[in-house]
Amino acid sequence: MKPETVGMSSARLKRLDEVMTRRYVDSGYLPGMLTYVYRRGELVHTGMAGRMDIERDKKMREDAIFRIYSMSKPITAVALMILVEEGLIGLDDTVHTHIPAWKDVGVYQSGMPSLLADAPPSFLTTPVERPMKVIDLATHTSGLTYGFMMRSAVDAAYRRFNVAGFQAAGGLQGMVDRLAMLPLEFSPGTKWNYSVSIDVLGYLVEKLSGMSFGEFLRTRLFEPLGMRDTAFWVPEDRIERFASCYQPAGTGPGLKVQDDARKSAYAKPPALESGGGGLVSTAHDYLRFCRMMLHGGTLDGVRLLSPKTVALFSLNYLPDGGEVADMALPGMFSETSYAGVGFSLGCGVNIDVAKTRLPGSLGEYFWGGAAATAFWIDPKEDLTVVFMTQVIGSEARLTLRRDLRTLVYSAMTESFA
Repeated sequence: MKPETVGMSSARLKRLDEVMTRRYVDSGYLPGMLTYVYRRGELVHTGMAGRMDIERDKKMREDAIFRIYSMSKPITAVALMILVEEGLIGLDDTVHTHIPAWKDVGVYQSGMPSLLADAPPSFLTTPVERPMKVIDLATHTSGLTYGFMMRSAVDAAYRRFNVAGFQAAGGLQGMVDRLAMLPLEFSPGTKWNYSVSIDVLGYLVEKLSGMSFGEFLRTRLFEPLGMRDTAFWVPEDRIERFASCYQPAGTGPGLKVQDDARKSAYAKPPALESGGGGLVSTAHDYLRFCRMMLHGGTLDGVRLLSPKTVALFSLNYLPDGGEVADMALPGMFSETSYAGVGFSLGCGVNIDVAKTRLPGSLGEYFWGGAAATAFWIDPKEDLTVVFMTQVIGSEARLTLRRDLRTLVYSAMTESFA
């Protein structure tokens, strides 16, 4: 099948590989990469370059398994929406309806976490302006945070009490119990802050479904969709396909090992199944997830969601239709640049193409992972793209996604928007 049959240029897709390989793999910013471009029911392009394991000189392979980190978030949002469709929870539900211990959680005013091992946290707080809702969790407007932010006494408390580490004691229930003792960064709905919110959605799925979160994902999403390599850990018989993860060796190009595939913590089940960042997957599996969403909730005769529910992912749920740029706390980490971007259910959404200064469509939704992976779904152009690599902390993380987007859209010869 030629890309031209679905409005894409073979020559320009070839240029996509040439530019990305030269600029990021050959120059030493990425160990390797794998790109899928899918349009109008066809996989129109597969691009591979570089290594999945530099030390062992293992070339990138199409069935390589990657840490997808925050690309777990949209999967968790879909799990939640399955339960919404079943009438078990609503996006406007107050969170303490489902987590009673959170009813009196307040907003941080002052105080610091104690350094004593057995000392309980002690903070001064003020009441929230309104209760936290499930939609606040889905959009990172909940008032929760991440421990790695290194910007406040609240995120210091997250680190002190290991709120959401993969091996955190007590799993998701333990995480929710620890969060009940800590204040919010801000009153729900007033600001945007990247956080453990999506992990809490995973807890709600676990509680409402009556099965572990991992089991729910396996039986309700992964097996029905044929996502055979997507899970919270990599079994021994698949380690050979697990890519090593890298980090910059210094400023500029050059890499060193961050997580050796043969010695990785991902080789055993985690104590906490993180819906916000804990999954591993393949490009093939993640493309099947994206295809299901692009096709209105169904794939190969299996329906997970209704088309109307899937359409909700193209909408912006930030208050008053605002942008992440308007609501984000100063110095906030994110998997996207902010301009022109709103936030939907577990992922960003394009709400102003001009402000993004990139080609795209209103209502396309997307996100990325900490190891520089990325995806987007453009319903108007009947297009989805999956990009896999494994490097954490690269200064090229956002620029390579910009270039990927520009090169994919420049390969279009026919627009349907």
